[in-house]
Order: sequence, then structure tokens, then C-alpha cells
Amino acid sequence: MKLEPHLSPLYLALIHSPVYDKNGNVVRTSLTPMDLHDIARAACTYGVQAFYFVNPLASQRALAQMIHDHWDAGFGARYNPNRKEAFGLVRISPDLEDTFRSIRQERGRPPRTVATSARISAPDLDCGKLRELLGREPGQPYLMLFGTGWGLLAETIETADFRLAPIRGPGPYNHLSVRSAVAIFLDRLFGDRAEKSP
Repeated sequence: MKLEPHLSPLYLALIHSPVYDKNGNVVRTSLTPMDLHDIARAACTYGVQAFYFVNPLASQRALAQMIHDHWDAGFGARYNPNRKEAFGLVRISPDLEDTFRSIRQERGRPPRTVATSARISAPDLDCGKLRELLGREPGQPYLMLFGTGWGLLAETIETADFRLAPIRGPGPYNHLSVRSAVAIFLDRLFGDRAEKSP
């Protein structure tokens, strides 16, 4: 079943804690403003329901809220209406439990979670199968989990409902920024693959 644009039951969550650093330590990462901008724009382009910035630190959430308000209601909203539209999808949350509660209140049922990571070796889904699920169950929300730093904890991945096959290039290098990974996954899920006449 083809999923119509802007009707996707998909949500995104960008997790800042707990995640790994490059040495495998469990850490909390800070806001990268470019992540907010680029992921919001990709989410809006591909018809995602909402994009959650998930960070337990009140100071980080306040900073994210300040950026959001500038583009959603402040001078930025008047200066760049396209960016205002994208930032209308941004939501700020302290943790995944709060994110689940928000989606459940909105949709009437809890989301099924889809973990992403370059380290997933035994995925349950590829983008084609996830696209089929999204089209088959438009009333069922799905929440894609993306980790900052060096990615989601192993237990976060293991306890998710699904694990999505990682993005692979032709060579061994595999260190995409999270905003690049989000854009690639969304294009694989919802991008227009129809060939255009020259």
C-alpha cells in the first residue's frame, strides 16, 4: 500500500541521554542547533508527524525552546516562513517516557519503537518492510529512535520493538552525522522513486 504524503504515522526522537561516547562510555550529549534545523526540515519535507528533541537537562531543553521559539513565533518566523513550518514539528521532551506519553495522548495508543544504529547486526526490518508497516497500519504510531554521540545504548536497541537495518555505503567507512542518517532513512521510506522524463 502506498503511503500518501503528510499522512505518515511516523515520529522521530533524537536521544541525548543515555548514549555512548567514542570510548563506549555512557554519556549525555549537548544540543547541536544544526540537528534541530536539519532534522526538522527533513521531517517536514517527508511528512513526519513530529520530531522530538529528547534531553534530560533543563538547561538544554530551555536552549532548544529558545531556538524553537525564534523560528516558530519570533523574528525568524517572519523572516523565513519555510523554517517556521518545519519548526512547527519540533517538540521538546525530557525523556522517552514523556515522549511515549505525548504520542499516546495524541494518537490514542502507544508508539511502536524502531531503533537505528550503525552497529545493528541482526535487523528486524529494512526500509521497505517498515514502509509496508506504516502503510498497512496508518492508525498505529511508530517512533524512530536516533542516538547522538556514538549512538544508542545496546539495551535501548534491544528493547525496541524493531531494529532497522543500518545505512551502508560501498566501503567500510560508516560514520554519518545523525542528521544525514535521518535524511537518508526518510528518503528511503518516503522519497519519490518515479523516473522523470528529461
